[in-house]
Amino acid sequence: MTDTKLRKIAIVGGSRIPFCRSNSLYADQTNLDMLAAAIQGVTDRFELHGKQIDQVIGGAVTTHSKDFNLAREAVLSTTLSPLTTGITLQQACGTSLTAALMAGAQIASGQIDCAIVAGTDTTSDAPIVFQRKFAQRLIKLGRARSFGQKLGVFKGFSLRELAPQPPKNGEPRTGLSMGQHCERMAKEWSIDRREQDELTLDSHRKAAAAWDAGFFDDLVTPHNGVIRDSIIRPDTTLEKLGSLKPVFDRKNGTLTAGNSTTLTDGAAAVLLASEEWAKANDLPILGWLTHGRTASVDFVNKDEGLLMAPTVAVAEMLTRAGLSLQDFDFYEIHEAFAAQVLCTLRAWESERYCTERLGLDKAMGSIDRAKMNVRGGSVAIGHPFAATGARILGTLGAILEEAGSGRGLISVCTAGGMGVSAIVERD
Repeated sequence: MTDTKLRKIAIVGGSRIPFCRSNSLYADQTNLDMLAAAIQGVTDRFELHGKQIDQVIGGAVTTHSKDFNLAREAVLSTTLSPLTTGITLQQACGTSLTAALMAGAQIASGQIDCAIVAGTDTTSDAPIVFQRKFAQRLIKLGRARSFGQKLGVFKGFSLRELAPQPPKNGEPRTGLSMGQHCERMAKEWSIDRREQDELTLDSHRKAAAAWDAGFFDDLVTPHNGVIRDSIIRPDTTLEKLGSLKPVFDRKNGTLTAGNSTTLTDGAAAVLLASEEWAKANDLPILGWLTHGRTASVDFVNKDEGLLMAPTVAVAEMLTRAGLSLQDFDFYEIHEAFAAQVLCTLRAWESERYCTERLGLDKAMGSIDRAKMNVRGGSVAIGHPFAATGARILGTLGAILEEAGSGRGLISVCTAGGMGVSAIVERD
């Protein structure tokens, strides 16, 4: 009979490259370039050169067809042993946190001893394809044998078919962008413009202070000549933020380019392991990944807020863990939009929402805002979609190590009406 005792999941540490505004400092970089750099950063930091890791799980949201197994190709571009397996995963903005939960479950059950979880994204190298009709013509052309057959492929051809189709920044089911959906949420939860700008300002100040204090020195590996996140604005003010015009609802909106995450290029990776493997390899343990949960909302048929799924994931996770929302020393809540964070917090404070939607007997309550995103959040640091979970996980591990002990909660919203949450603890 096999031993069913679960092992603890150790967070050894992470590494990421600096995050940069899209179409700027990484304009010449591909997802493969950046993912390999982040994994190499972990490899360098923990001296894993030539070592076989049980698996690397990672992915990207905006990919080319040539990136058929991005994680494996990234592994082969590093100094890890080529015997290391690479698995490519995609769950929108939750990709690398979900990768951590999947790898963590395998570590806990004894299937593997270690894993690197990672994510990358770039919109500077977005895949642009032909219209479907022209693409089908090219496929038929490849099958044609005679000159006449080849000529026949182009019967009825129109130059309009050559118009490129860049990736659409919108939900396939609604046609609305994430920002437009978040505007709906902001109106539903009465989130005003000043609240959003205040949260944004706080995020920039915290991120800038963290860089100045040297907090990111071990977490960020220079790449392509870049040594520091390029999006953070330490000199921004409420006045500057308040001068920006709404971008998703120009007439009545409150979401601006300032209080929303900008399109970002970057990558991040984290090394997870069993306690035994970490100790055997003389590696640090920043904390333990103890719980996780994913959830979804129905934003198509019931018009639930697209980015409200983390409220559900966190509530279900805390119920299973036997914890309350206030049982945490740190909260890492992904700032896709400042409004999304504020909607989430307001929902947890709402007795009606918590009882009717979450099935609880009372409101989850408020959190101490001073404990939230203490080293800055996505609205300041940036959001390379699939990389954000790994960035947050590595950051929270470092925060807990710095604190000496504590418990942290992670909440990430994703496209498609999904949310991913996790708990990290340090004894």
